Amino acid sequence: MTDRPMNDDYDVVIVGGGAAGLSGALTLARARRSVLVIDVGAPRNTPAEGVHGLPALDGIAPTEYLARVRAEVRGYGAHVVDGEVETVGRMGDGFAVTSTDGRIVRARRLLVTTGLVDELPNVPGLRDRWGRDVLHCPYCHGWEIRDRAVGVLGCGPLSVHQALLLRQWSADVTFFAHTVPPTDEEAEQLAARGIRVVAGTVASLEVAGDRLVGVRSADGTVVERAALVVAPRTVARAGFLTGLGLWPVEHPSGAGEHIPCDPGGATDVAGVWVAGNVADPSAQVGAAAAAGAAAAIRINADLVAEETRRAVAARRDPFSAEHEARVCASVLGDRRHGL
Repeated sequence: MTDRPMNDDYDVVIVGGGAAGLSGALTLARARRSVLVIDVGAPRNTPAEGVHGLPALDGIAPTEYLARVRAEVRGYGAHVVDGEVETVGRMGDGFAVTSTDGRIVRARRLLVTTGLVDELPNVPGLRDRWGRDVLHCPYCHGWEIRDRAVGVLGCGPLSVHQALLLRQWSADVTFFAHTVPPTDEEAEQLAARGIRVVAGTVASLEVAGDRLVGVRSADGTVVERAALVVAPRTVARAGFLTGLGLWPVEHPSGAGEHIPCDPGGATDVAGVWVAGNVADPSAQVGAAAAAGAAAAIRINADLVAEETRRAVAARRDPFSAEHEARVCASVLGDRRHGL
């Protein structure tokens, strides 16, 4: 980890420094909580030229957006470090967060905003164009490819839905059946919207002058296209949570994995919240930031409730509260030294 000095004990450790994590950190730091954000530095939207649909910042480069918010978060006293969490386990009534460099910090509460990894279809040339003219979200990129020749790759349960959506931005949409051909009902819907369907698998993308110019089918046919939209399977970045009994499950959309939570971001494990794409694969930057702030508000309320219970207990029996504090400090010291 970098950006020391750091503490050994925080009110909240946030794992993931994207829009959701930094928004949560900003809210908690402004609530005068001690906050540590640990970020592996691999934002899902890095390949994109800009973040769209974000009020007042539409089109801002993803790296610039994160740099701005990091600066704001640090301005309120929160720590933001580059690093990767390896494991999370229980430590007393909180959590021990261990990074891959061996450092251990204690967190009273945990907010996980690690996002997703996109598993792209195995089509030659596709990965190199990802985030440029191979895209996934009409609301993120539809305006930029409006009125152009657009293709949609049939590769998942949301592919036909994508094609129908893209018809809003362009009258020239072609659906490539690839590995997920449309059902009879879906074929009727596509036809009704004037969307051509190309049967068979896709062999590769045609690129000229560093831009997509077509899609080549396995039979050698090339259909000219200026953009291709795909629906990758999404995989939650949450392996470090298994020690707490939290496992990713299939999202109801069928698009991939997520960590289930209630509307406020609370998971089935007490003290652990999630926000952003790790909980909602379809959330855009604005929605992820809102979810991070909402989870932070609930985390702060939970901490206030705990502190109030302890204050009442201390008022009733001050000696018992003092003993509990000494035990917690001793346990934390043992864990730091590997005892």
